[in-house]
Order: sequence, then C-alpha cells, then structure tokens
Amino acid sequence: MSAMSERVELSSEVRQRIRSMHDSKIYYNDEKLKRYGGHIDIDDHGFICFDELEFAPETHEDGMVYGCGMIGRNLRRFMNAIPAYIHPDSALAGAWAGVFQRFANIGLRPGDEAPAELKAIYEKYDIHQNGVGAMNHLGPDMTIGLRLGWRGLLDKIRYYREFNAPADTDFYDGEEELVLGMLEYVRRHADYAREMAAQAEDAFHRNNYQEIAKINENLLEAPPRTFREACQFLAHFQSVDRTYYAGGALGQIDELLRPYYEKESKAGTLSDEEAIWIVASLLYNDTHYCQVGGQIPDGSRGLTSRISYLILQATHEIHIPNNLAVRVYEGMDEELLRRAVEYILEDGSGVCFSLSKGCEEGFAKNGHPMELARMRAKVGCNWTALPGIEYPLQDVTRLNMAFALVHALDDLMAGEEEPSLEGLWEHFCRHLQILVDCNKDSYDWHYEVVSRNTPEIVLNLFCHGPIERGLNCAQGGVDIIGLNVDGIALATVADSFAAIEERVVREKRLTWQEMYDAVKSDFAGKENIRLMLNSISRFGAPDSLAEKWAIRTRDTYVQMVTSSPTPKHHLKVIPGMFSHGDVYYYGEKLPATPNGRHAGDPISHSTEPDPGFAKGIASFSPTLKANAVAKTQPGYGNSAPLHLDIDTDMLGREGGADTLMALIHAHEQMGGTLINLNCITKEQIRRAHADPASEPDLVVRVTGYSAFFASLSREYRQQIVDRYLTAEEQKV
Repeated sequence: MSAMSERVELSSEVRQRIRSMHDSKIYYNDEKLKRYGGHIDIDDHGFICFDELEFAPETHEDGMVYGCGMIGRNLRRFMNAIPAYIHPDSALAGAWAGVFQRFANIGLRPGDEAPAELKAIYEKYDIHQNGVGAMNHLGPDMTIGLRLGWRGLLDKIRYYREFNAPADTDFYDGEEELVLGMLEYVRRHADYAREMAAQAEDAFHRNNYQEIAKINENLLEAPPRTFREACQFLAHFQSVDRTYYAGGALGQIDELLRPYYEKESKAGTLSDEEAIWIVASLLYNDTHYCQVGGQIPDGSRGLTSRISYLILQATHEIHIPNNLAVRVYEGMDEELLRRAVEYILEDGSGVCFSLSKGCEEGFAKNGHPMELARMRAKVGCNWTALPGIEYPLQDVTRLNMAFALVHALDDLMAGEEEPSLEGLWEHFCRHLQILVDCNKDSYDWHYEVVSRNTPEIVLNLFCHGPIERGLNCAQGGVDIIGLNVDGIALATVADSFAAIEERVVREKRLTWQEMYDAVKSDFAGKENIRLMLNSISRFGAPDSLAEKWAIRTRDTYVQMVTSSPTPKHHLKVIPGMFSHGDVYYYGEKLPATPNGRHAGDPISHSTEPDPGFAKGIASFSPTLKANAVAKTQPGYGNSAPLHLDIDTDMLGREGGADTLMALIHAHEQMGGTLINLNCITKEQIRRAHADPASEPDLVVRVTGYSAFFASLSREYRQQIVDRYLTAEEQKV
C-alpha cells in the first residue's frame, strides 16, 4: 500500500461527528417519508424539512412563474425564506428545503406546450418523457465558481450586461437577482453561526461555529482560499442547484479540491483527518453526482491523487447514500479501484464505476477528439458530460420500444398478408421510426420554448458562454449540443421476437393466431402458452436467439437516431438506452407481450436481460449479464448501465474483491459504460424488503443513484430484490 492510498485512522472525536451526521440523515429521511407519501423513489436529496418556511411567489397574471427575471427574483426571495441551518457537528453551513416547484407554479407559459400532433403520438405510445422543458441535465464547470466566488460572479454578470447592452435585459436581471440572493443566503448563515457560537456550551462547538462564520464571511467578498472554504462554496451551490429543478451535477471533485488540499497539507494547516470530516460534511449536505479518478485530456497520466482516496474514505465513514463514481480505464491506479470495491464489500453499497473505453470512444464517434472525450465526467444518474461546454440532456427522454412492438403485432394480424417474422419486423421498424421522429420534433420544440420559460439560471453561471453571450445554455450559450434520446425495453422486445421465432416459426407449436389471441387476452386461461413463450432461451443466455434480435433492434434504433438531426433546428441527437428505475411505470399501460409478460408487468431495464434470465444455466451469471450489456451498448458515449447485485455469501466462494475487479475491467474493455454494484446477502435484502424499518440505514444503488432502501416504494424495492434473487442461483 502506498502512502497516497493509506487509510486514515480517525480519532474517536471525528468518528463521533461523522456518526452524528449519519444519524441525522436517518432522522430527516424518516421525516421526509412521513410527509411525502411514505416513499421517495429518486436520489436521496439532502433537503431539510423546515416547518417554519413560508413563501408566496410573485407570478404572472395566469398564476405561473416563468422567464429569467421573475425566476431570479423568486429564487432570491426563496433562498432568503429558507431558515438558516448548521448541523452542530458539520464543518459547513446551509441546507435546502425542497425543489422550488413545490412552492411555485413554475413551467411553460400558455401557448408553449407541445403541438397537438405530438400529443397524439405521446398518448398512443405512452410517452411521458419527451424532453420538452427538461432541466438541469448538463455538467457545470465548478472551477468558474471556485475561481470567481459569488462576488466575482456578480461582477461578471454586470460587466457583460453592460458590454453586450441587450435591448431586453431579462436574462441578466434574473441571473443578478439569483447571485444577490446567494450572497444574502451566505450572509445569513455567517450571522447565524455567530449566534450559535455565542450559545455553545463547549469549546469544540463554539470554535466550530466561529470558524463557519469566518469562512462564510470570507465568501461574501472573495473566492474560496482554503479547502474548507471551497467545500463551503460547493455546499451552497448544491443547495441552490437542488432547489431549482433538483439539479445534481457537481464535477471531478478530487481535481476541484486537490489544489486547496495540497497547498494546506504542505503548509501543515490541514490534516487528512480534518479533510475527511469536511468532505463528509459536504456529502451530508447533498448527494450531488461527482467523480474521482480518470485521466488528463491527452491521456498521459491519471488524475488520482491523495484527495481521491480521502473522498472515498469519507463516503465510507459517513455511510449514507452517495453519488460518487470512480472512473475506470486500462492502466488506472489499481489501488483506487480495489479500495472502492473493498468499501462496497464492507458496506453493501458504495460508489459506481464509470467506464472510459465505451464512454470516450463512443463520444469520439460523434466527431469529437479523444482529448475532449476524456474530459467528460460522470455527473448524473447514468451520464457523463463535458464540464461547462456541453448541453447533452441525457436521462430526460424515454421511448418505450415495446409499444412499437405491440402496435406492430396488431397491424400485422389485421393485415391481409400471411403473417411472418419479417413482416412483423417491418411494422415494428415503422412504429419505432415514429417514436424517434417524435422525439426529434419534441427537441425542436424544447429548443424554441425552454429558454423563455425556464432558463438554466443556476448552471448558466458555471458554464463557458451563457453570461458572456447573454444566452441560456439551451439556446446556444454553450458550444456543444448533443441531445440524448433513450430507447427502453430492449430485452422485452428481443425476447418477444425470439419467442415468436422459436415457438411459432421454427417449432410450429403455435400458430400466429393462437399466439396473438393468447397475448391479446393477457393469457387468460392460457397459462400453458404463456409459459411456453416465456421459457425460451432468453436474452443474456449463451447462444440465444434473443441476442440476435437485441442487436438488430439496437442497430436499427441507433441508425434511426444518428441518421439525421432534428428537422427544424438541426440539433444533433445521440442514442442512449437507459430506463432509470421506471420499469414498473413504463409497464403499467403496456399490454401483454409475446415474451410471456403479463399486461401491466414491468418492462426490462435499459439494455439488460430480464431478471431470471440465467436460471438453470451452469454459469457465473454476472459475467453473462455483463457480456449481454456490453454487446448491446448504443455505442455513442451515452451510458447503458450494468446492474450487478451480488449475494456476498456467493461472492466469497468466487474470489471476492479480485473477481469483482476483474469483472469491472473486463466490462470496461468490452465497451461497457457504467456499473452499479450492490453486495448484500440475500437474507438481509429479503428481511429489509419485508420490513423496511428493520434496516433503516441500508443503502443500495437503485440504478445510477444511491438511496436508503427503506425510503423506496415497494415496486422500486421489488426490482432490486428480483435482481438479488437471481444472484442466488449463480451456481446450479
């Protein structure tokens, strides 16, 4: 073990502080569940439930809030309405109180909704996420804020408003109001810290509050100068970023903090133990997405440093949901990967793994140099983005390809020609093209309306171009626009085509009509037919027919997306295949499908095989699953994740950390893009599912995000349980 990777032995005092924040997180999570319907199926957002918060927004005559100026004024008032908050054992001040939309009707102004012809397609194909009005799915460059500070950002806004002299100053007015609100927010926390210091009964808390007051007072006039000030600036950014449309991207956190750490560590003014406590305090503030590791743009050296390890240890020590990723590439610091895997084996969950080969080589296929591709950081649930220069909107669209199959089967059986596989495929492709074209049209509409309604008022501050040009980043404020389109239900489609080919065409055990009647009746009274269709060798199993259909579907979908830009504004679109955790949601209205799936049952995840695909196969099924996901990546740099949920009892028999590291590297070299990993015994996950309260601090990685298992709805818990109970059958 090198000095760079050495674990820090924390004192009992620091452990107690971090444990105190952990316990508070559990408490506030329980409070959220009581107030918001008993479950929260998204990132474990770090907001505090403030009873005393009152806010009445300024609105237009229609009662809505839109436009940069009005949004900026309201956000300024809202940040001032949030009660000052400092956890007594945290190194940092501040918290947020929930997304702004809960307190104000914010959105599109009348007349800016999607056209009627698009709405008809949305209804027919059950499209809920079309990209129109999508917010926050881009990566900021936080070095802008760390270099300028809030006061410097204000000066920048005022300089470029005068320099550009626009006829309409609404954009700059809104941005200025926001930054003024943040300066007032920081001032209130400095004052509050002084008040708390005066009331403190012991030396540690008195000194801690005084130090928090000092760093916030410094941030009122200057950019961050110390490690703790940098983390405080990032914490305040997290609070306002989450407040506005639940933003969650942070950046390459080890590089953001490294200059401050190295300077103070060398001067002897910051210990590693103190750095871990401060980072743990930042993690307590919120679960923003960030990354450690990776390479510099030319690939000549890695980015891993001592602070990378300290950040990893901080996530381990506080043991709450986190959205940290480790960048994996050939030739990386193996100790960083090993440490991350070891923490997962200790804790049951931990970081995710962003894989360079698939992300970078895929992004380069869009015409970008590899040097630029290496700069993309994992800053979203499943996605990577260039800091401050790219508008990608990944993870905001869902095209349920299984609906294209359902309509195709209806068209085939209603036609006059003899049913055939190729006939079904032609109908499927026609409906799939409608889905893709609809999303391109939707992005054109988004481009026209979003900037005058809900501009990226927070992230514009941390991008290169918007303030300088006076343009929202969705309107040409940044240089690179490549809008993601996600196709979902790949295995549902592939297994359905394979079931028809095997049972109807090859074996002739069913006629086309018998198969169709069974599917249309949701297999009522025809369980034997459902089982016959469901029991084929499914996608993910070795040498299955379904793999051919999965690859053919993927290739066709990717070609449809990449063959043309959006028709009106010629915006580049990039294919993705990510379902998030919404497999139940997107299955609710979907009729039964020929893979034996009942109407209303969930669809398949992203490009993954369905749970249970490896039952009865004498193979290590995580490897089979990894191979299937790697083979069906969309291939243009947008992530299609691999979820590995492994029973630790089984893993101990298979080589433990070494096996997982080998699997992670193999998937990366095959072109995989992201791995989300949980390692918990099947007994623990079953117990927690039956009684969530019995495991209040069990953390799991749901898809690309991390959450308390107890905070998830039964449907979301079930999909994780299904993945684990498959892992139970690894060796047959």
